[in-house]
Amino acid sequence: MIRHWLVKSEPSAYAWEDLEKEGKTAWTGVRNFQARNNLRSMKKGDLVLFYQSVTDPSVRGVTRVVKEAYSDNTAKEGDWSCVDLEKLKPLPSPVTLNSIKNDPKLAEIALIKQSRLSVMPLTEPEYNRILVLGKAG
Repeated sequence: MIRHWLVKSEPSAYAWEDLEKEGKTAWTGVRNFQARNNLRSMKKGDLVLFYQSVTDPSVRGVTRVVKEAYSDNTAKEGDWSCVDLEKLKPLPSPVTLNSIKNDPKLAEIALIKQSRLSVMPLTEPEYNRILVLGKAG
């Protein structure tokens, strides 16, 4: 069964445009235990929304897990993990944080409830609603 996720990145660290150029990336640098555990729960084929934070915060595109959790070689110490993501498609219209906050169907989304979490699960209805808002569904 395919599960749905959202990952966040600051554009100065890694932007959607970087993933568009590269096509695939190791999702490294996660240093929060709950986010790490979410990475470890991801399975090959799971669908992942790419959210750009800080500058023009919005969901930019859809990715897919192509390699399940493995050791994050960017970690100097500790037990941290990463996954590999590949770009599937950009959203025709980025879905802004304001539009997510103002949508009653997304009132319980982790992006609002746990705003500091960088890797979070989404329900299938939340995932699909964001695609509709981005005119990609």
